[in-house]
Amino acid sequence: MAQKALITGITGQDGSYLAEFLLEKGYEVHGIVRRVALEDPTHRLGRINHLSDKLQLHPASLESFPSIFNVVRDTQPNECYHLAAQSFVDTSFKDAFSTLNTNINGTHYVLEAVQELCPECRFYFAGSSEMFGKVEEVPQTETTRFHPRSPYGISKVAGFDLTRNYREAYGLHASSGILFNHESPRRGFEFVTRKITSHVARIKLKQTGHLSLGNLDAKRDWGHAREYVRVMWEMLQQDEPDDYVIATGETHSVREFCEIAFSHVGLDYEEYVQVDPQFLRPAEVNLLIGDPQKAREKLGWSYDISFENLVKEMVETDLEFFS
Repeated sequence: MAQKALITGITGQDGSYLAEFLLEKGYEVHGIVRRVALEDPTHRLGRINHLSDKLQLHPASLESFPSIFNVVRDTQPNECYHLAAQSFVDTSFKDAFSTLNTNINGTHYVLEAVQELCPECRFYFAGSSEMFGKVEEVPQTETTRFHPRSPYGISKVAGFDLTRNYREAYGLHASSGILFNHESPRRGFEFVTRKITSHVARIKLKQTGHLSLGNLDAKRDWGHAREYVRVMWEMLQQDEPDDYVIATGETHSVREFCEIAFSHVGLDYEEYVQVDPQFLRPAEVNLLIGDPQKAREKLGWSYDISFENLVKEMVETDLEFFS
């Protein structure tokens, strides 16, 4: 009998790559989606439409424990990947209440449903490098103290602690992946990386004339989402649950991202990029860089896609998308 996996956030960047990965491994894949997504699949299920005949989708909301409970009861998964969240940091400042409510309560609801209905199910929580925030050491490891600088980061710290508590209090096989920034051509347009590559394509195609950004000197550890979902699965194959930093170990600035993206189409970013104060965060996270040594040693994980190739792949995809 095939293993059953339940993915929250299956319509997102990570969820779509993870669904593909698990299907290739022979899993029966179930996904939680909002009811409105099922009513408008063309727009809301775009990243997984090519998998529609292979997935089993269930309407539910992270804000409703009964709906989450019902899906877990009906599917009885062997593995649960909790990826869903309000994940855009800028929005978390503008609407902290819904960010905290959705991300913290939603995680609690999924954990409680799994623990009550299928306690042998292995659980993965999508942590974030934003939990480190105002970093106290460079690079960041699994033991670096958290100092989140946004409602989103705060909500992820709470989810991380909830996951650890269910592991320690109830013996749940629950692991957290502290994933540093991971991008791809499937990234949402509101995120800075996709905002850059989509504007590069549109500027090259003469559909727009400039790009407005915030802090060009903010530095992040950027990897490819397609490679990062593999390690989520690896965590749940271990005999013992644990928490892992997943990162490239390199850091690059938003300015560097712009330089590579614009130069790939023969343009100088300085002629098109404008700094707009409205895109500056109230509390900035200036430097994030992770140390994935534990994942390398315990999970056998390796990463070899260069930052430059990631940027170029995203630009090429957007050139095709907007042509």
